[in-house]
Amino acid sequence: MEIFRYLRKQRKLQSQIVPFEAMEGDPPKESPQLSNNLAENLDYLKQNIPNSPDLMFRTLRLGEDRQEEAVLVYNDGMVDKNSLNNNVIRPLIETGSLDILQCVSIANIKLSSSWDEIEDRLYRGFTLLIVDRSSMAYLFETQGWPQRAIEEPQSETSINGAHQGFSEIATQNIALIRRHLPNKQLQMSKVNVGIRGKTEISVLYLADVCHPSFIHEFLERIRRIEIDSIINTGELAECIEDHPYSPLPQFQLTERPDNVASHLLQGRIAAVVDCSPNVLISPMTFFSYFQTLDDYSSRWYVSSFIRLLRFIGFLISILLPALYISALSFHYELIPLEMIITIGESRYKVAFPPLLEALMMELALEMIREAGIRLPAPIGQTVGIVGGIVIGQAAVEAGIVSNIMVIVVSLTAIASFIIPSKEMGAAIRLIQFPMMLMAAMFGMIGISIGIMSLIGYMVSMKSLGTPYMTPLAPFRLWDWRDLLIRLPIWRMDFRPQSNKPMQKRRQGNIRHKEDN
Repeated sequence: MEIFRYLRKQRKLQSQIVPFEAMEGDPPKESPQLSNNLAENLDYLKQNIPNSPDLMFRTLRLGEDRQEEAVLVYNDGMVDKNSLNNNVIRPLIETGSLDILQCVSIANIKLSSSWDEIEDRLYRGFTLLIVDRSSMAYLFETQGWPQRAIEEPQSETSINGAHQGFSEIATQNIALIRRHLPNKQLQMSKVNVGIRGKTEISVLYLADVCHPSFIHEFLERIRRIEIDSIINTGELAECIEDHPYSPLPQFQLTERPDNVASHLLQGRIAAVVDCSPNVLISPMTFFSYFQTLDDYSSRWYVSSFIRLLRFIGFLISILLPALYISALSFHYELIPLEMIITIGESRYKVAFPPLLEALMMELALEMIREAGIRLPAPIGQTVGIVGGIVIGQAAVEAGIVSNIMVIVVSLTAIASFIIPSKEMGAAIRLIQFPMMLMAAMFGMIGISIGIMSLIGYMVSMKSLGTPYMTPLAPFRLWDWRDLLIRLPIWRMDFRPQSNKPMQKRRQGNIRHKEDN
């Protein structure tokens, strides 16, 4: 009966849902147009943008006898004052010419009669010029707002790579990518998302490499978004990903232009969101989260060894606490006798079972990590030292946890830090909790069930239609050249097949010719 009541309630709620397009505050479908009367246009502007003291008006007199009245409108703080004064106001005052296109020395000038477009451009830093007895307005591109300098991203450092990172200006980010790929095949599609924010999203791809189905599917997913505004790239990823309830990331977020260029060359797509320093890359596979640009700037033996360490770190992060709980709770015979004595000596004062002990330590570690991130850098380091050493030692002496558990949790934390993707690292930290519960309930059998369930789930996942576990499942032998280990660059002649590149070969047989 409760189920039927719940279904009736849900049906009733569905019937009461108001369509998104009909919500209060949405713009009308047909945009109002400018009139040829300056006073009417100014009245319309002031009525539709009330309570905006940052909206500035400047009256000018144009024409041979200075009889034609015109008004400049701009948003204070959103325009470059030097550009406005030198390239717009001064030429208009000195010449008084009504031939605006010849008089004003601004590269991008738009003519528009739509109030919707004018309001949108005005809030994007354009300067509006309305001339009396004209139903067309001029929009000058005079954007200019405070911005930070280009710096190396703190969360994504590189030893041998470029020390440049993205900023919050989309055009600047696109220029940084173009510096790495100055090629006409690097093409871009722009989509505005959001009813109120109208966030500009630029989708970049190499037209002769990226498969058209990826581009079409990616743009369609973005166009289907109905939302007030996209504030950052993470929101965009959450709106268009294939598995919204999965803890595993399906897109990569990066602040490095060289990283974006590398993925574009492999046939992937990048989405640059205005006002966000992160760029979204798609489609991604599970194994691509373990690769970094430094892998390709070091000797391939070294890179392969470090990459194997990352996979080992992944296994340690997920399994080590669960194996500890399982061994102490069910499988004493797996532990050597000397080790059992040591563990017994460290645990004889601990009053809690291994599961509770592990949960307390892992949760404490997560809280220390989160506190360290949110606090200023010097205080965050202090919190980490105090939390990790002082509290850990005090907890052992108080009999709350054992020495062995401190070692297990520390190893787990260090192993999770090896993984270069912070999204994948966070997902791993979440997955280890159900693994610990399975180990506490069923021992090694529970861990085996957990591993099989995780593998089965990852094999069923997709990222923009691409199998998540490729090239392992489906099996693609050619892509194994850059999977668990990395072969020399001159041996990787082809792009990853999992991305279905239009142009499969990415380099010639230079090394082979030299050998011959």
